[in-house]
Amino acid sequence: MLFVLSAPSGTGKTTVAERLLRMCSNLKRVITATTRPRREGETHGVDYIFLDKEGFEKRILEGYFLEYALVYGNYYGTPKEQVLENEKKGYDSLLVIDVQGARKVKDAYQDTTLLFLMPPSLEELRRRLTTRGYGLENLENRVKKASEEIACARYFDYIVVNDFLDKAVEALHTIILAQRFRRERFMRDPKIKDGRMIELLRQGQCEAFR
Repeated sequence: MLFVLSAPSGTGKTTVAERLLRMCSNLKRVITATTRPRREGETHGVDYIFLDKEGFEKRILEGYFLEYALVYGNYYGTPKEQVLENEKKGYDSLLVIDVQGARKVKDAYQDTTLLFLMPPSLEELRRRLTTRGYGLENLENRVKKASEEIACARYFDYIVVNDFLDKAVEALHTIILAQRFRRERFMRDPKIKDGRMIELLRQGQCEAFR
């Protein structure tokens, strides 16, 4: 399965994603490729795959990305091969991407669960962005962008408010566990070894629901 986590800048999605990856077995993050400059403390291949603009656009033409978008003047994209490799090894994938990418992934893979992390209020989001040191113009642009992204939340499968970090992480953890036990997934890959039970599950006559 693919789990997509989207949120406005400043909502805490990176911290939440890191906590989820520690809590959820068989869940691996797909490392996003980007053309934005590397920040202090970031590691290539761990935080992001850092590419120059020419290299990124070359990969677009090669079909390297599952999805990509231009955000704040920089490209961001999800490498398709990481998703396929996780699937091959039996892992679910976690994609931490914006709402544009979320829509594209959902269109390409129906077995995708969209998770939206909501700030408790625009005022609180503004406060969090201010502590990051954004200038006034940049701050207002990000608040405006956040408003546009929040309007997209109603198209996601689940919405979780990040007012308290532990509470938000626990809610998302519960959602991921529940999705793993959905009927459709169990029917594809029953977690039982009894052949007769599998036959009954898939082909047996159920009078109660006829």
